[in-house]
Amino acid sequence: MPWDVKDIMNRREDFVREAATQALAFSELCRKYTITRQTGYKWLARHRAEGIKGLADRSRRPHHSPKRSAQTIEARVLEMRQAHGWGGRKIAQRLRDLGETQIPAPATITEILRRHGLIDEQASRQRQHWQRFEHEYPNSLWQMDFKGDFPTLESGRCAPLTVIDDHSRYNVVLSACSRTTTQVVQEALERAFRCYGLPSCINTDNGAPWGSPSAPGQLTELAVWLIRLGIHVSYSRPYHPQTNGKDERFHRSLKAEVLQRHAFTTHEHVQRELDRWRQVYNTERPHEALGMAVPLTRYACSLRRMPGRLPEPEYRCGDEVLRVNSSGLVRVRGEKLKLSIALKGLQVAARPSEDEDGVIDIWFAHQRVAKLDLKAAKP
Repeated sequence: MPWDVKDIMNRREDFVREAATQALAFSELCRKYTITRQTGYKWLARHRAEGIKGLADRSRRPHHSPKRSAQTIEARVLEMRQAHGWGGRKIAQRLRDLGETQIPAPATITEILRRHGLIDEQASRQRQHWQRFEHEYPNSLWQMDFKGDFPTLESGRCAPLTVIDDHSRYNVVLSACSRTTTQVVQEALERAFRCYGLPSCINTDNGAPWGSPSAPGQLTELAVWLIRLGIHVSYSRPYHPQTNGKDERFHRSLKAEVLQRHAFTTHEHVQRELDRWRQVYNTERPHEALGMAVPLTRYACSLRRMPGRLPEPEYRCGDEVLRVNSSGLVRVRGEKLKLSIALKGLQVAARPSEDEDGVIDIWFAHQRVAKLDLKAAKP
């Protein structure tokens, strides 16, 4: 027996309320209500924008679609393209969000842009589509990287630091930096942690300052600081940009919609434009990977707050606790093991591996940082 209108509204309200509790993974919740993830995101976005009334069905009457859109709508399309550099689907969704009527189909908007010479056909053909993998909850994983640097007219080169939440694509850090040092990154992350809370994991590439290009996987000062805060640090595989793919995609949008559209004079000028665009990106710009919702509709702050002081690492009862010397070395079962100079003076733990016989795992706080194969050790 089909659902009547009241039953449908009740189910949509139940879905929104249950989504807010985050008791179930989003995919599982959508299966429970027999809807697709895209439909689920649509109802969450409408509810956030309009409240309960946004869950009601909208008219299915076909929009008027003449060969050429009305002049007022066409002017609105061109204005939005000029302001943001968006394509047909994003412009159509944003016009809908703004309450416009008689909205052309995305393909019609694309044709308008093409007719006005605003489509780069070669770039459109070369566009890559990565297979998307997504964490179920906000703050499960943040992706971090520097966008390639570029010159300013008066203040030297600028490298934007970017941090993206994997689940929601929400941008938590967008900072115009004159240097790419540990101190610069740490200060930017501290501001983000105090605003949004701590993520469970941060993924970066193997380059400085977060990784060690000459010794992949070896901890840096920045990684040690993050681990002490209770954040797991992971690294992308070399030559596999899709591992940090959401941040890479964010960089392409940043370049197309901001960096290529301005001649910057100072770092302050860069930061003003980044702040303006970040607001649009997080709260207005429809995101195709989110079913044309905006990142804000899927993001929530972490419940894990930034501590007042940096915690000391804790270990299990029965662990062999060792102190790393000034050269970054520890002695385990009579064997010298090189860890990282960033760990000097700190305690690590040696613990028999739960996965491999004859192997000792070395842990720093909650993260395994090395292993020693006793079978391969010299007699």
